[in-house]
Amino acid sequence: MAQVSFTIANRSHSVACRDGEEPHLLALVERLQRHAPAAMRASAGTSAERTLLLIALMLADELDERDRTPATPPAAPAPEPAAPVQEPELPQDLLDEIAERLEAVAAALEDHGHVA
Repeated sequence: MAQVSFTIANRSHSVACRDGEEPHLLALVERLQRHAPAAMRASAGTSAERTLLLIALMLADELDERDRTPATPPAAPAPEPAAPVQEPELPQDLLDEIAERLEAVAAALEDHGHVA
């Protein structure tokens, strides 16, 4: 077990951690220390425990804000350009028949007042 000593809000502490985890622990201490000046002002020097409590509340507030603000997902890669669609060749007489039927439907709708 490794032993890491550090200072937060002008108070010295020593914490045991697994071997190799010292850099991670020190990075967490730096994060706490960033909040220490504001917490020390807010606690007005009443006690180290109150200062550490305020640091903890500041971190909890950051986490809460992060939870309420969803991360922006990374932009999706641009889709591959689609190959041109090959329209099937329809016989002209079939196209003419479809057009006549559509005209008949449109006329029937107009006769019954369904088209404005």
